[in-house]
Amino acid sequence: MPAVDWEHPGLAPWRRWGEPVARAAASLRLHAALQSLAAPPQPGFVPQEALPADQPYECFIDRTGRVPTRDNLHDFFNGLVWLAFPTAKRQLNRLQAAEIAARGIGPVRGRLRDAITLFDEHGAVLQAPPVLWAALQARDWRRAFVDLRPLWAEARLTVFGHALMEKLVAGQKSATAHLLLGPDPHDPSLTADDGRLVDALTADWLVRKPFTPLPVAGVPGWHPGNANFCFYDDSEVFRPRRAADPEQLTTVRHAVMLEAGRGAPIFTASLPPTEKPT
Repeated sequence: MPAVDWEHPGLAPWRRWGEPVARAAASLRLHAALQSLAAPPQPGFVPQEALPADQPYECFIDRTGRVPTRDNLHDFFNGLVWLAFPTAKRQLNRLQAAEIAARGIGPVRGRLRDAITLFDEHGAVLQAPPVLWAALQARDWRRAFVDLRPLWAEARLTVFGHALMEKLVAGQKSATAHLLLGPDPHDPSLTADDGRLVDALTADWLVRKPFTPLPVAGVPGWHPGNANFCFYDDSEVFRPRRAADPEQLTTVRHAVMLEAGRGAPIFTASLPPTEKPT
């Protein structure tokens, strides 16, 4: 696995879990390294080979309480999120497994599974002043990152999605977090606390895809280039809001592709070619 810069603001909160697991993984397989830190309510971790070829990944976790784990950076970060947010991750997993049990694997995955995948892979939680939230929801990037720049000192941005963490390690300028809005329209902020976060992870709320995209390279201190405000002129990263924006659908597809090779029939590696996000 590549080296992780734990000084990066998006990865620094994960250091308390990441460094011990990385040290243990120097002499153990990743699932065993994660297991060395796990205790209830955290799940157990098993090698990828423990996942039966004919059983969906989420259903296996829901049934056994164990997470099949590959020896790569993607599953390293996934394991860290399970350690830090076991209740929230279990809620997402439970909803996925219930959808699969009710609807099976078909030509369309459905809005709820799409939304869960999006947050699980690329999600983040933001606590910020309402005026900053308003600028982000309007995708008024110049206002959010330049005019309101001092307000970021009052904000707390916590990365939840493990695919997003991979992109931070790779230094991808285009990395986009999908912020989960709180159900209260007067305060979209959510507390990055396992017990409180799970209250917002309901099927009724997630199916509405209540997310706001955030190009994380624009957050002050998250990319060395953004001290020069010309940084925000890159329209390939800081896209204006459009009436029919395909960005979220593209991110869902990418999130699913990242899981390819796990061997579970809910992912593209073994999905019927017609199954796609909605």
